[in-house]
Amino acid sequence: MSVTGNIKVFSGNAHIKLAEEICHHLSCDLGKSNIGRFSDGEFNYQIGENARGADVFLIQPTCPPSDQNLMELLIMLDAFRRASAERVTAVIPYFGYARSDKKDRPRVPIAAKLIANLIVAAGAERVLTFDLHASQIQGFFDVPVDHLYAAPVIVDYFQQNPIEDLIVVAPDTGGAERARAYAKRLNTGLALCDKRREKANVAEVMNIVGDVQNKNCLIIDDMCDTGGTICKVAEALYQSGAKNIYACFTHAVLSGKATENLSNSHLKKIIVTNTIPLCEKGQKLREEGRIEVLSIAKLLSSGIKSIHDETSVSSLFI
Repeated sequence: MSVTGNIKVFSGNAHIKLAEEICHHLSCDLGKSNIGRFSDGEFNYQIGENARGADVFLIQPTCPPSDQNLMELLIMLDAFRRASAERVTAVIPYFGYARSDKKDRPRVPIAAKLIANLIVAAGAERVLTFDLHASQIQGFFDVPVDHLYAAPVIVDYFQQNPIEDLIVVAPDTGGAERARAYAKRLNTGLALCDKRREKANVAEVMNIVGDVQNKNCLIIDDMCDTGGTICKVAEALYQSGAKNIYACFTHAVLSGKATENLSNSHLKKIIVTNTIPLCEKGQKLREEGRIEVLSIAKLLSSGIKSIHDETSVSSLFI
């Protein structure tokens, strides 16, 4: 589909700062809109400028409060469809409900598929997203999906700030492929944690597969919710003789007692990206130097420009 209209970038309430950073890299202004709520809490939205014939990119991660941010996204998509935008791309740096991607127990939903259906039904003609919890979620959408990865940003950071005797650690078997990709590009070894999860948000690490004795360990994961998995992996690495332990994850959800868990763990430093706004307690850890936030705005803006210009997005992959 060839799009002739100009790029227009709009944002909901979820992450306006990221949208502004993206606009800075694209050398454009953030689209005007009137965002509010009725007295009963319902979301009220009006586009503040002409969007007819435009190539619209709507920035809205569905991070906590997930239901609220998702509903905002759906309503905004509907507004642009009815405003006759030539194409509307939903830019979702963090795709909520991604952990519900299969029917692995009796009588449970596949919420990720439901959310994908809602986004397409609301008017999204394309989706640009970042580090999905499971890559197969791309197939849940009946429109093209461009799936970017934080790896180029994170690998560049560690190349600029090298760590001696480094080994990359996958927190579970599901993350082995991701960790292997990082290990290859950082030219390091790879270790794996054998993890058993008894119920949601509760993880038990069984043992470490690989030699981490006297090594600096870098745990790689796509997200950190309560911090239970990463903290228990760090404990297992410490018990196995690791020197310094670092963690790196794309999506800093940090719900519940996550920040307290991370503060009291064996982790020396945590690297995250700004797909999600850092919570208040997370900001305190940042001020203390425990968390460092890397921006993915430039990478997302390159993806947006490639989509608009109909050029290859795969060139942005590591």
